[in-house]
Amino acid sequence: MIATRESYGKALAELGEKYKDVVVLDADLATATKTIDFKKKFPERFFDIGIAEQDLMGTAAGLALGGKIPFASTFAIFASGRAYDQVRNTIAYSKLNVKIAATHAGITVGEDGASHQALEDISLMRSVPNMVVVSPADDKSTKWIIEEAINYNGPMYIRLARPATEEIYDENTKFELGKGIQHGDGEDATVIATGVTVAEALKAKEELAKDGINIRVVDIHTIKPIDKDLIVKCAKETKKVITVEDHSIIGGLGTAVCEVLSEEYPTKVIRMGIKDEFGQSGKWNELMEHYGITSKNIQEIVRN
Repeated sequence: MIATRESYGKALAELGEKYKDVVVLDADLATATKTIDFKKKFPERFFDIGIAEQDLMGTAAGLALGGKIPFASTFAIFASGRAYDQVRNTIAYSKLNVKIAATHAGITVGEDGASHQALEDISLMRSVPNMVVVSPADDKSTKWIIEEAINYNGPMYIRLARPATEEIYDENTKFELGKGIQHGDGEDATVIATGVTVAEALKAKEELAKDGINIRVVDIHTIKPIDKDLIVKCAKETKKVITVEDHSIIGGLGTAVCEVLSEEYPTKVIRMGIKDEFGQSGKWNELMEHYGITSKNIQEIVRN
Protein backbone atom coordinates (compact mmCIF):
# COMPACT_ATOMS: atom_id res chain seq x y z
CA MET A 1 0.00 0.00 0.00
CA ILE A 2 1.52 3.29 -1.09
CA ALA A 3 0.06 6.64 -2.15
CA THR A 4 0.83 7.89 -5.64
CA ARG A 5 2.07 11.16 -4.10
CA GLU A 6 4.67 9.13 -2.17
CA SER A 7 5.68 7.27 -5.31
CA TYR A 8 6.09 10.66 -6.99
CA GLY A 9 8.45 11.88 -4.28
CA LYS A 10 10.52 8.71 -4.41
CA ALA A 11 10.68 8.80 -8.22
CA LEU A 12 11.92 12.40 -8.21
CA ALA A 13 14.66 11.60 -5.71
CA GLU A 14 15.77 8.55 -7.68
CA LEU A 15 15.67 10.18 -11.11
CA GLY A 16 17.31 13.40 -9.98
CA GLU A 17 20.71 11.74 -10.15
CA LYS A 18 20.18 10.62 -13.74
CA TYR A 19 18.58 13.81 -15.03
CA LYS A 20 20.65 16.79 -13.92
CA ASP A 21 18.32 19.38 -15.50
CA VAL A 22 15.37 18.39 -13.33
CA VAL A 23 14.43 21.02 -10.76
CA VAL A 24 11.55 20.92 -8.31
CA LEU A 25 9.34 23.73 -7.04
CA ASP A 26 6.75 23.63 -4.29
CA ALA A 27 4.27 26.01 -2.67
CA ASP A 28 5.06 25.46 1.00
CA LEU A 29 3.68 21.90 0.93
CA ALA A 30 6.80 19.78 0.39
CA THR A 31 6.04 17.44 3.27
CA ALA A 32 2.53 16.74 1.96
CA THR A 33 3.39 16.55 -1.76
CA LYS A 34 6.49 14.49 -0.92
CA THR A 35 8.82 16.72 -2.92
CA ILE A 36 10.74 16.89 0.35
CA ASP A 37 12.45 13.66 -0.76
CA PHE A 38 14.04 15.55 -3.64
CA LYS A 39 14.80 18.57 -1.44
CA LYS A 40 16.81 16.45 1.01
CA LYS A 41 18.89 14.94 -1.77
CA PHE A 42 19.28 17.94 -4.07
CA PRO A 43 18.69 21.10 -2.00
CA GLU A 44 20.35 23.34 -4.60
CA ARG A 45 17.77 22.24 -7.19
CA PHE A 46 14.72 22.70 -4.98
CA PHE A 47 12.77 25.95 -4.70
CA ASP A 48 10.07 26.65 -2.12
CA ILE A 49 8.02 29.47 -3.61
CA GLY A 50 5.77 29.77 -0.57
CA ILE A 51 2.00 30.09 -0.58
CA ALA A 52 1.98 31.80 -3.96
CA GLU A 53 0.76 29.34 -6.55
CA GLN A 54 0.69 31.85 -9.42
CA ASP A 55 4.34 32.60 -8.75
CA LEU A 56 5.00 28.86 -8.57
CA MET A 57 3.84 28.42 -12.16
CA GLY A 58 5.49 31.59 -13.40
CA THR A 59 8.84 30.64 -11.88
CA ALA A 60 8.57 27.14 -13.32
CA ALA A 61 7.94 28.69 -16.74
CA GLY A 62 11.06 30.82 -16.40
CA LEU A 63 13.17 27.81 -15.44
CA ALA A 64 11.81 25.92 -18.46
CA LEU A 65 12.82 28.82 -20.72
CA GLY A 66 16.29 28.52 -19.18
CA GLY A 67 16.60 24.89 -20.25
CA LYS A 68 15.59 23.20 -17.02
CA ILE A 69 12.90 20.54 -16.58
CA PRO A 70 10.76 21.91 -13.73
CA PHE A 71 8.27 19.92 -11.68
CA ALA A 72 5.86 22.32 -9.98
CA SER A 73 3.93 20.80 -7.09
CA THR A 74 1.05 21.81 -4.88
CA PHE A 75 -2.43 20.48 -4.12
CA ALA A 76 -4.53 19.88 -7.23
CA ILE A 77 -7.14 22.45 -6.18
CA PHE A 78 -4.47 25.18 -6.21
CA ALA A 79 -2.54 24.00 -9.27
CA SER A 80 -5.63 23.86 -11.47
CA GLY A 81 -7.72 26.59 -9.85
CA ARG A 82 -5.73 29.34 -8.20
CA ALA A 83 -2.97 29.24 -10.81
CA TYR A 84 -5.16 28.56 -13.86
CA ASP A 85 -4.30 31.82 -15.64
CA GLN A 86 -0.56 31.17 -15.38
CA VAL A 87 -0.97 27.54 -16.43
CA ARG A 88 -3.03 28.52 -19.48
CA ASN A 89 -1.38 31.72 -20.67
CA THR A 90 2.22 31.34 -19.51
CA ILE A 91 2.86 27.59 -19.69
CA ALA A 92 0.44 25.99 -22.15
CA TYR A 93 0.13 28.84 -24.64
CA SER A 94 3.91 28.84 -25.12
CA LYS A 95 4.09 25.04 -24.86
CA LEU A 96 6.73 25.27 -22.16
CA ASN A 97 8.35 22.16 -20.74
CA VAL A 98 6.72 22.38 -17.30
CA LYS A 99 5.41 19.37 -15.38
CA ILE A 100 2.57 20.22 -13.01
CA ALA A 101 2.49 17.42 -10.43
CA ALA A 102 -0.71 18.03 -8.48
CA THR A 103 -1.30 15.95 -5.37
CA HIS A 104 -4.35 15.53 -3.10
CA ALA A 105 -6.80 15.35 -5.99
CA GLY A 106 -10.45 14.34 -5.66
CA ILE A 107 -12.61 13.60 -2.62
CA THR A 108 -9.92 11.26 -1.31
CA VAL A 109 -8.29 14.34 0.20
CA GLY A 110 -10.78 13.48 2.94
CA GLU A 111 -11.06 15.61 6.05
CA ASP A 112 -9.76 18.78 4.37
CA GLY A 113 -13.23 19.13 2.89
CA ALA A 114 -14.80 20.75 -0.15
CA SER A 115 -12.43 23.73 -0.34
CA HIS A 116 -9.45 21.39 -0.89
CA GLN A 117 -11.08 18.64 -2.94
CA ALA A 118 -10.32 19.18 -6.62
CA LEU A 119 -13.24 17.67 -8.52
CA GLU A 120 -12.86 19.83 -11.62
CA ASP A 121 -9.13 19.67 -12.36
CA ILE A 122 -9.27 17.02 -15.11
CA SER A 123 -11.98 19.03 -16.85
CA LEU A 124 -9.96 22.23 -16.63
CA MET A 125 -6.62 20.79 -17.65
CA ARG A 126 -7.77 18.61 -20.54
CA SER A 127 -9.52 21.59 -22.12
CA VAL A 128 -6.25 23.55 -22.23
CA PRO A 129 -4.49 23.20 -25.61
CA ASN A 130 -1.02 21.58 -25.60
CA MET A 131 -1.61 20.04 -22.14
CA VAL A 132 -1.12 16.31 -21.60
CA VAL A 133 -3.18 14.97 -18.67
CA VAL A 134 -2.23 11.80 -16.79
CA SER A 135 -3.64 10.06 -13.73
CA PRO A 136 -1.60 7.02 -12.57
CA ALA A 137 -3.22 4.28 -10.52
CA ASP A 138 -0.39 2.91 -8.41
CA ASP A 139 3.28 2.98 -7.47
CA LYS A 140 4.74 1.50 -10.66
CA SER A 141 2.61 3.55 -13.04
CA THR A 142 3.47 6.74 -11.12
CA LYS A 143 7.21 6.10 -11.27
CA TRP A 144 6.89 5.34 -14.97
CA ILE A 145 4.98 8.53 -15.72
CA ILE A 146 7.49 10.71 -13.86
CA GLU A 147 10.35 9.50 -16.05
CA GLU A 148 8.09 9.70 -19.09
CA ALA A 149 7.32 13.31 -18.16
CA ILE A 150 11.02 14.11 -17.97
CA ASN A 151 11.56 12.80 -21.48
CA TYR A 152 8.41 14.37 -22.92
CA ASN A 153 8.95 17.89 -24.23
CA GLY A 154 5.91 19.97 -23.33
CA PRO A 155 3.48 20.79 -20.53
CA MET A 156 1.97 17.93 -18.56
CA TYR A 157 -0.55 17.74 -15.71
CA ILE A 158 0.05 14.78 -13.41
CA ARG A 159 -2.84 13.99 -11.05
CA LEU A 160 -1.82 12.30 -7.79
CA ALA A 161 -3.76 11.09 -4.77
CA ARG A 162 -3.40 11.41 -1.02
CA PRO A 163 -4.33 7.93 0.37
CA ALA A 164 -2.26 4.79 0.15
CA THR A 165 -3.64 2.37 -2.42
CA GLU A 166 -2.78 -1.16 -3.51
CA GLU A 167 -0.11 -1.91 -6.05
CA ILE A 168 -1.54 -3.12 -9.35
CA TYR A 169 1.42 -3.42 -11.69
CA ASP A 170 4.85 -5.03 -11.49
CA GLU A 171 8.27 -4.23 -12.88
CA ASN A 172 7.49 -6.01 -16.16
CA THR A 173 4.43 -3.93 -17.04
CA LYS A 174 4.76 -2.06 -20.31
CA PHE A 175 3.29 1.43 -20.19
CA GLU A 176 2.83 3.79 -23.11
CA LEU A 177 1.70 7.39 -23.03
CA GLY A 178 -1.74 7.68 -24.61
CA LYS A 179 -2.44 3.94 -24.42
CA GLY A 180 -4.81 2.44 -21.86
CA ILE A 181 -4.26 -0.92 -20.16
CA GLN A 182 -6.92 -3.62 -20.48
CA HIS A 183 -7.39 -6.11 -17.65
CA GLY A 184 -9.26 -9.24 -18.77
CA ASP A 185 -11.45 -10.00 -21.76
CA GLY A 186 -14.87 -10.19 -20.10
CA GLU A 187 -17.77 -9.52 -22.45
CA ASP A 188 -20.48 -8.58 -19.95
CA ALA A 189 -19.25 -5.00 -19.41
CA THR A 190 -16.29 -2.67 -19.70
CA VAL A 191 -15.40 -0.59 -16.66
CA ILE A 192 -13.12 2.30 -17.58
CA ALA A 193 -11.33 3.84 -14.60
CA THR A 194 -8.47 6.15 -13.74
CA GLY A 195 -6.35 6.91 -10.68
CA VAL A 196 -7.58 5.51 -7.36
CA THR A 197 -10.70 4.00 -8.92
CA VAL A 198 -8.74 1.47 -10.98
CA ALA A 199 -8.13 -0.65 -7.87
CA GLU A 200 -11.84 -0.45 -7.02
CA ALA A 201 -12.78 -1.61 -10.51
CA LEU A 202 -10.39 -4.55 -10.31
CA LYS A 203 -11.88 -5.60 -6.97
CA ALA A 204 -15.34 -5.46 -8.54
CA LYS A 205 -14.07 -7.60 -11.41
CA GLU A 206 -12.93 -10.31 -8.99
CA GLU A 207 -16.17 -10.30 -7.00
CA LEU A 208 -18.42 -10.37 -10.07
CA ALA A 209 -16.48 -13.30 -11.52
CA LYS A 210 -17.56 -15.40 -8.51
CA ASP A 211 -21.14 -15.10 -9.80
CA GLY A 212 -20.23 -15.78 -13.40
CA ILE A 213 -20.30 -12.14 -14.48
CA ASN A 214 -17.21 -11.41 -16.52
CA ILE A 215 -16.15 -7.82 -17.06
CA ARG A 216 -13.01 -6.17 -18.30
CA VAL A 217 -11.33 -3.19 -16.67
CA VAL A 218 -9.52 -0.49 -18.62
CA ASP A 219 -7.01 1.76 -16.87
CA ILE A 220 -6.98 5.08 -18.69
CA HIS A 221 -3.83 6.53 -17.13
CA THR A 222 -3.55 9.05 -19.97
CA ILE A 223 -6.75 11.07 -20.14
CA LYS A 224 -5.38 13.35 -22.82
CA PRO A 225 -4.52 12.20 -25.43
CA ILE A 226 -7.02 9.42 -24.75
CA ASP A 227 -6.84 5.92 -26.21
CA LYS A 228 -9.70 6.13 -28.72
CA ASP A 229 -8.94 2.79 -30.35
CA LEU A 230 -9.13 0.82 -27.10
CA ILE A 231 -12.33 2.55 -25.98
CA VAL A 232 -14.08 1.83 -29.28
CA LYS A 233 -12.82 -1.76 -29.31
CA CYS A 234 -14.21 -2.41 -25.83
CA ALA A 235 -17.54 -0.76 -26.66
CA LYS A 236 -17.92 -3.08 -29.64
CA GLU A 237 -16.99 -6.20 -27.68
CA THR A 238 -19.03 -5.73 -24.49
CA LYS A 239 -22.66 -5.16 -23.56
CA LYS A 240 -22.23 -1.96 -21.60
CA VAL A 241 -19.65 0.73 -20.82
CA ILE A 242 -19.22 2.20 -17.35
CA THR A 243 -16.76 4.91 -16.32
CA VAL A 244 -15.69 5.54 -12.74
CA GLU A 245 -13.58 8.40 -11.40
CA ASP A 246 -12.76 10.40 -8.29
CA HIS A 247 -13.84 13.55 -10.10
CA SER A 248 -16.97 15.30 -11.29
CA ILE A 249 -18.79 13.42 -14.04
CA ILE A 250 -18.87 16.76 -15.86
CA GLY A 251 -15.77 17.19 -18.00
CA GLY A 252 -13.77 14.31 -16.57
CA LEU A 253 -12.98 10.78 -17.69
CA GLY A 254 -16.64 9.92 -18.28
CA THR A 255 -17.12 12.93 -20.52
CA ALA A 256 -13.94 12.14 -22.44
CA VAL A 257 -15.13 8.58 -23.08
CA CYS A 258 -18.56 9.81 -24.16
CA GLU A 259 -16.95 12.24 -26.60
CA VAL A 260 -15.03 9.40 -28.21
CA LEU A 261 -17.98 7.05 -28.48
CA SER A 262 -20.48 9.65 -29.68
CA GLU A 263 -18.23 10.30 -32.66
CA GLU A 264 -16.83 6.84 -33.30
CA TYR A 265 -19.34 4.23 -32.06
CA PRO A 266 -22.49 5.55 -30.35
CA THR A 267 -22.90 3.61 -27.11
CA LYS A 268 -24.81 4.05 -23.87
CA VAL A 269 -22.35 5.00 -21.10
CA ILE A 270 -23.01 5.04 -17.37
CA ARG A 271 -20.81 7.63 -15.65
CA MET A 272 -19.89 7.04 -12.02
CA GLY A 273 -18.34 9.96 -10.18
CA ILE A 274 -19.27 13.12 -8.28
CA LYS A 275 -22.59 14.32 -9.68
CA ASP A 276 -22.42 18.10 -10.00
CA GLU A 277 -21.84 18.84 -6.32
CA PHE A 278 -19.05 19.76 -3.95
CA GLY A 279 -17.39 17.29 -1.64
CA GLN A 280 -17.45 17.39 2.14
CA SER A 281 -15.26 16.58 5.09
CA GLY A 282 -14.88 12.94 6.09
CA LYS A 283 -12.62 9.91 5.93
CA TRP A 284 -11.60 9.29 2.34
CA ASN A 285 -12.92 5.73 2.13
CA GLU A 286 -16.27 6.78 3.62
CA LEU A 287 -16.50 9.61 1.10
CA MET A 288 -15.88 7.21 -1.76
CA GLU A 289 -18.76 5.10 -0.51
CA HIS A 290 -20.99 8.15 0.00
CA TYR A 291 -20.40 9.37 -3.55
CA GLY A 292 -20.76 5.89 -5.02
CA ILE A 293 -17.35 5.14 -6.51
CA THR A 294 -16.33 1.98 -4.63
CA SER A 295 -16.06 -1.63 -5.74
CA LYS A 296 -19.47 -2.31 -4.21
CA ASN A 297 -21.07 0.50 -6.22
CA ILE A 298 -19.48 -0.73 -9.43
CA GLN A 299 -20.82 -4.23 -8.80
CA GLU A 300 -24.33 -2.87 -8.27
CA ILE A 301 -24.24 -0.93 -11.53
CA VAL A 302 -22.99 -3.94 -13.49
CA ARG A 303 -25.63 -6.25 -11.99
CA ASN A 304 -28.42 -3.79 -12.77
